[in-house]
Amino acid sequence: MPAPLSHQFAFLVLLAIPIACVSWTVTHEEVLREQREFCKRRSQECRRLLQRKFFYLFTCEYCFSHYVTLGFLAITHFELLYTGWRGLLIAWFALVWVANIYMSFYNHLRLDIKHQNVEIRVDQSRIEDGK
Repeated sequence: MPAPLSHQFAFLVLLAIPIACVSWTVTHEEVLREQREFCKRRSQECRRLLQRKFFYLFTCEYCFSHYVTLGFLAITHFELLYTGWRGLLIAWFALVWVANIYMSFYNHLRLDIKHQNVEIRVDQSRIEDGK
């Protein structure tokens, strides 16, 4: 018997956070820049289609989040709405979707912060030029 829907929903919302975190870190953050650049180069230069697609996975947060989610499902055995393979399949796509909402929100927030910092610097330079 599946867990109550409220528990499943809470688990969905919470489990998507580390999935988004891992996916974003691997595909965007400075700490893995060299590996990501290597993968980007390989995704463009490899002769075989399968090799190009494999390396591309590490440069796209959406694509990579599918595989991160599979890893988390293997660890947690989280099922959504149904038990068995149907619950795992639904959980897989739902977790990817929620994790990508989180990553979109985080990206938007980062852009807003950068924009505000640029505005502050422009205002400060105007004040300093006016003195």
